[in-house]
Amino acid sequence: MRRRRGREPVRHRLRWLSRGPQEEAVARSDAVRTELVAVVVAVEGMPRVLTTSGYPLQLPAGPLRDDHRSMQAGLRAWVEEQTGLRLGYVEQLYTFADRDRARDGSGRMISVSYLGLTWLVNADLERWVSWYDLFPWEDQRDDGAARAALEPHLRAWVEEAETDRRAVRCGVTFGLDGREWLPELALQRYEVLYEAGLVPESPDWRAVLPPEVSGPWMLHDHRRIVATGVARLRAKIQYRPVVFELMPPEFTLGQLQACVEAIAGQHVHKQNFRRIVEQQLLVEETGGTSSETGGRPARLFRFRREILDERAAGGTKLPRGR
Repeated sequence: MRRRRGREPVRHRLRWLSRGPQEEAVARSDAVRTELVAVVVAVEGMPRVLTTSGYPLQLPAGPLRDDHRSMQAGLRAWVEEQTGLRLGYVEQLYTFADRDRARDGSGRMISVSYLGLTWLVNADLERWVSWYDLFPWEDQRDDGAARAALEPHLRAWVEEAETDRRAVRCGVTFGLDGREWLPELALQRYEVLYEAGLVPESPDWRAVLPPEVSGPWMLHDHRRIVATGVARLRAKIQYRPVVFELMPPEFTLGQLQACVEAIAGQHVHKQNFRRIVEQQLLVEETGGTSSETGGRPARLFRFRREILDERAAGGTKLPRGR
């Protein structure tokens, strides 16, 4: 008797209704979850990143749900629910889809990350973690102690290699052997340390560094996601005036320079900074002054709102650190 085309035998159809243990394991391993992750940055003395409560440190995050109108809307909802903060400026950062990102064996996780910028008013700083606690080597405004502590371990890692690829990577990213330190290479520096086993998230963690040098462990690869945000913002302030999102409505030029230096992790020449700000017509005087700096009252400025429209295509360059 000829079987009808297009119809699967009942015994084969029933097989899919009752999977065995091996098939269930395969199904679980192939599961894909979409997570929305927020890198929310504010500058309060130091550049800070918003985290949620609990251990280990983690960024505000949550799954993309069917009732979310868009990924960005879902992200905003999760940040407000978990931290109470209503996001303003947000831009998509990067999508992370590497295998084995979730170490709990719960399947493949795709994280769509966003960078948010805000400024703090009487905020509880407990959840706002300094960039330079997470990445101590990134602050080049001090004596560079963390970077100096890393150098011998990096050189030892280089010596283990059969080619000079590691030497080139370490030299370029960490400014070794007379090379220039480039602030925007924050992500590449973290990735080098991860591969060298010099950060606790690494599967090859050597436990040879104190926390004040290696920084704290974060959930999954959240510290890598933060490093991506650091690199993006450091690069962006060189050609777009996004720093205004981190400033109060009125500020002194000294406060603006301090904000740029905090983000870059480097000092900026005062006169060069002010000359470029004036030449680019970034700000305008408010007519007021501030005595918070001590001594002679400093003039107050605000960003010219039209600067956003005028520079949207060509960009506005702020001076690099030195």
